Amino acid sequence: MTTLVANPSFQPFAKGHGAGNDFIVLPDPHSRLALGAEDVVRLCDRRTGLGADGVLRAVRCRASPEAAAIASDADWFMDYRNADGTLGQMCGNGIRVLARYLVDAGHCPPGTLALATRAGLRTAHVPYRSADFHGPVTVGMGTPRWPGPEGITVTAGARSWPALHVDMGNPHAVAFVGDLTDPGDLTSPPAVAPADAYPYGVTIEFVARRGLDDLAVRVHERGVGETRACGTGACAAVAAALRTGAVPGTFTVDMPGGRLGVAVLADGSMELTGPATIVAHGTVRL
Repeated sequence: MTTLVANPSFQPFAKGHGAGNDFIVLPDPHSRLALGAEDVVRLCDRRTGLGADGVLRAVRCRASPEAAAIASDADWFMDYRNADGTLGQMCGNGIRVLARYLVDAGHCPPGTLALATRAGLRTAHVPYRSADFHGPVTVGMGTPRWPGPEGITVTAGARSWPALHVDMGNPHAVAFVGDLTDPGDLTSPPAVAPADAYPYGVTIEFVARRGLDDLAVRVHERGVGETRACGTGACAAVAAALRTGAVPGTFTVDMPGGRLGVAVLADGSMELTGPATIVAHGTVRL
């Protein structure tokens, strides 16, 4: 339940992560919190704020202008913001963390719950485990889309690779590499050509094949930088592997922060499974 605090300038929050991809959850059921880009940047700063890859504002659909039209299909809307304050359409690890938070906080019972995002409805399954707050959460991620154009190239350091443009509710460029060290330190955003292929930025996956259904991935996320893990990126990597000869099934995707599972269903849609843990609760001044 939402914590009541004496000073209204303090906002309740929770901190959680999925495979090391970490988020600040701000419960705002009645959509009363005016959250600006500068607030998000300050909260996500790892030295002067709480530190996170992004912010998840949990809003009742009926209270959100963005989600009110689908309030009959979902109770909660994930207002996701990247660490640089920009709006995000979808976040695979974030939605699992949000689902875990809603169940742990008593807003939703364990089991299957529908959540609204800017990329549409998603269904998450949080199993009931009375003694396990670190267990896996599964979310239906929808079907990959291929919006084009062809001929994408990604450059990191002095090396370039061809890449595939995959949309998982947010845009991705997936490049296959021989080794995950090939792109270098990724402290600067890799360059993508043609320059107009991603007018709103792009998340880039560098993927090393380790077997028929086993991938290792590093991710440079738009608005964030290199992340420990990326749920939509894991799905995009699997989609690109399928596009280049892999057989549908269940894939293991290892990222620096942990392991995610991606199941490709008969209709081509994907399910993402991985850890989702709430590690702290508190209040923060906004």
